[in-house]
Amino acid sequence: MITSPIWLPAALVGGVTQAWRTAIQRRVSHSLSLNAAGLVRYLYGLPFAIILLGGYRLLFAGPFPRPDPMFLLFCLGGGLAQIIATNLLIMAFAHRNFVVGTAYSKTEAVQGALLSFLLMGERLSPLAWAGIGCGVAGVMLLSTGGKRMGPADFLKALGQPAALTGIASGFFFALTAIGIRRATQEVGSDDAILAALIVLVATLALQIVMQGGYLLLRERGEIARVFSTWRISGQVGLLSALGSACWFTGFATAPVALVRVVGQIEVAFTLGFGHFYLGERIARSEIMGLLLVGGGVIMALASAL
Repeated sequence: MITSPIWLPAALVGGVTQAWRTAIQRRVSHSLSLNAAGLVRYLYGLPFAIILLGGYRLLFAGPFPRPDPMFLLFCLGGGLAQIIATNLLIMAFAHRNFVVGTAYSKTEAVQGALLSFLLMGERLSPLAWAGIGCGVAGVMLLSTGGKRMGPADFLKALGQPAALTGIASGFFFALTAIGIRRATQEVGSDDAILAALIVLVATLALQIVMQGGYLLLRERGEIARVFSTWRISGQVGLLSALGSACWFTGFATAPVALVRVVGQIEVAFTLGFGHFYLGERIARSEIMGLLLVGGGVIMALASAL
């Protein structure tokens, strides 16, 4: 059920900032361990999330909601799923290039559609499902990394570590979206943006406890490195907070699958960042994949009208 048209610009802006943040975070991952690279987005993102929540409250004063106790449980579940998804995505980068790693994770759109139907009863129109299929076909074409592949080669590629970790990442990102949507519903506010920002602050705080606690127990030496990279990690935190605020607002106002299929436009920005920021080449097949992703987004938008 769509409760506000704000989900559309939120999904588009979320796609831009996420692509930018992922590009920068990949550079951070070169000097940090897997878990430390994941921690920076939560640790450095929380101050910016608090600023966003405080600023919004100053501009739009009103009674502060009293969330249901289940609110924290959904924040915890969504936050843990996002930690796992992020770590899997960083692992995918280690096997293939930046664009391909992100492309595999974008199977999240179809996984999210199925999971949201099974767990939340969210139904989509045939046109929306066609848009999801078109978008997934596009990201799968992008996953070839510009290589010419027959059906047998493609099926074989799906068994490679990059594919398995990327698809698993998409699964946990889909669970993240469902957990966050449920958390915003438990906040008890008619203001979707306020609910999204409250969930964002709570989720980031819980993620810092979870992943930070893991580092204290298992990788204590990485903690000093997390703080020593504050210049670039601060950029990751800022973009992560802005992007998550947009995604959470989208989840609070529209079905998970619809937000995510529009958010696939991130792949276009990922190609741009991969080419201009990281120096990766764009193949002709990747352009075709991009057109399919764009077609999927258009069909999803048409289904919402």
